[in-house]
Amino acid sequence: MKSLLATTAAVGVIALTGALPGAPSSASAADQIKACLITKTDSNPFFAKMRDGAVARAKELGIDLKTFAGKYDGDNEAQVSAIETCMFEGVNGILMSPNDSAAIVPMVKKARDAGILFITLDSPLDPLDAADATFATDNFKAGDLIGKWAAGKLGDKAADARIGFLDLNASQVAVDYLRDQGFMQGFGIDVKDPKVIGDESDKRIVGHAYTDGAEEGGRKAMETILQIDPNVNVVYTINEPAAAGAYEALKAVGREKDVLLVSVDGGCPGVKNVAAGIIGATSQQYPMRMTALGMDAIKAYVETGKKPEPTPGKDFFDTGTALITDQPVDGVESLDSKKGAELCWG
Repeated sequence: MKSLLATTAAVGVIALTGALPGAPSSASAADQIKACLITKTDSNPFFAKMRDGAVARAKELGIDLKTFAGKYDGDNEAQVSAIETCMFEGVNGILMSPNDSAAIVPMVKKARDAGILFITLDSPLDPLDAADATFATDNFKAGDLIGKWAAGKLGDKAADARIGFLDLNASQVAVDYLRDQGFMQGFGIDVKDPKVIGDESDKRIVGHAYTDGAEEGGRKAMETILQIDPNVNVVYTINEPAAAGAYEALKAVGREKDVLLVSVDGGCPGVKNVAAGIIGATSQQYPMRMTALGMDAIKAYVETGKKPEPTPGKDFFDTGTALITDQPVDGVESLDSKKGAELCWG
């Protein structure tokens, strides 16, 4: 199976009662619940922790869990193959963080038509209701928080900022445009089409470059932005591996101390970088919470036929986010890096 990594995560047997009769993928009382977790990649610690959370909760619940990941962030082909495998295995539920929020939708439909509960994690599908449920950070809010922090940190100088955007990739998937556009709104940049990156006309924007959500990609993207404008002084990054790469590029030209670097993830390494002054602020999300809730939802679906409900007032289940910084600004609620370290990964 091309660019597909799979491992069996948990084995156990439980007796189930209360499953609705006729549910296409519900387990009988003698069967074990089967589930799959499909993440974007194992190279990003965020998704490695997401897997750890799923494995731990599956063991607690006695769920037979198999995990899959692509070779890189954006590897849609691997996720298509993983869904096919999960369907062949006759699983009851699939948890997935999609690499391409639109291209994967036809395959998701096939799984749902087969009676499999399909929940997306961290990144919504496009359209969002193509999945049965989404457990995620409010990614627009995550971007908005770091945008407001950056604007507050600069004060009056925000009017003359030179801003570089280190986005995910050319596909402009939902998680990418939500964080990017959220930052713009928070910083005070006029958002045109909220689903399109790069259509803005604000003269403070230096440009956008793609990172593939990886450290090396972040370094190269930062080099590209510096070539466009060596005077860039604010850098938005899609995630913390990209931020780490951007910092190395800034350090190489002696700019690491005079550029505001912001990000999203709030993972343990990222929080350490906040404490070290490498990242000014990051929006923390909780991947282990996402997968634990996902495992609970699959079990409940098998036993009762009920699907998870979204957070009141939203069209997804919001697993929470918090701004982590050691440089608080007025009007933007935040936690310091010490508290962030206690909460990292969720």
